[in-house]
Amino acid sequence: MKSWQQMARHYSSLISQLFGKFASREFSPKVQAFINQSYVKLMKLDMSQFEAPERYPSLNALFTRSFRLTPKQPLEQGEIISPCDGLVTEVGTVHDSMAMQIKGMTYDLAALLSGRYAKDLAELEGGAYINLYLSPRDYHRYHMPFDLEVLSLLHIPGKLYPVNMPLLRNKLNLFIENERVILECRDRQGAKHYIVLVGALNVGKMVVAFEQRLKTNAHARQRSYYAYETPVRLQIGELFGWFEMGSTILMFSQKETLSYSVGIGKKVSFGEPIGKLI
Repeated sequence: MKSWQQMARHYSSLISQLFGKFASREFSPKVQAFINQSYVKLMKLDMSQFEAPERYPSLNALFTRSFRLTPKQPLEQGEIISPCDGLVTEVGTVHDSMAMQIKGMTYDLAALLSGRYAKDLAELEGGAYINLYLSPRDYHRYHMPFDLEVLSLLHIPGKLYPVNMPLLRNKLNLFIENERVILECRDRQGAKHYIVLVGALNVGKMVVAFEQRLKTNAHARQRSYYAYETPVRLQIGELFGWFEMGSTILMFSQKETLSYSVGIGKKVSFGEPIGKLI
């Protein structure tokens, strides 16, 4: 007999896979226009910087829409930009290998990153972290917050619980239980940084543009690890993937490498300065 945890994993994944199939289907132009326009109205999307809703051949194409013109802001030397549109649900410093899921609820960074990256936990101690929640109405693509080299990528299959505010406040270890993709990165000074993409209910897929072998929200039960002998070099603002529906991005940095200038509850947009490299 399946345990409650196994059933929760099964149903959350199944719902997300079914929704992903519906969202990826291309209906007749009239039907698709109705679906897309209904979603835009329901979610109150601001489409002023994007194509008209009826121009997208599927709901998924609407979810993963790109800007007609990529917004740019003048940046000062060493500034960090938001990698996405989102809400800052937590920002702080790692203490005793713990970070905040939300105020009053911590989780173990060692469990989040898994044993694969245990070697870096000491360097992350005292380092800054930030949690960015993307709602279904947000721009779903993610970009580099500053110049980084990607050294490796780890995919950890898991559940697909929603990552909205009610669940963040009430579900222990939400980020640890959910499916996630971890990017091990290095900056120009050689310091380590981790970017964690967290799956959620109805996230049909987490795409990483430079890693075609990655298959998320599939039938995988084993972890997949990809190390890059030649690191993948990405510049600030460069696209590196997208969520198919909303989710969460977590970022962790080696101590004394950067500081954030935004607070909890701040709504940020892709490209907006959110901190500085030290």
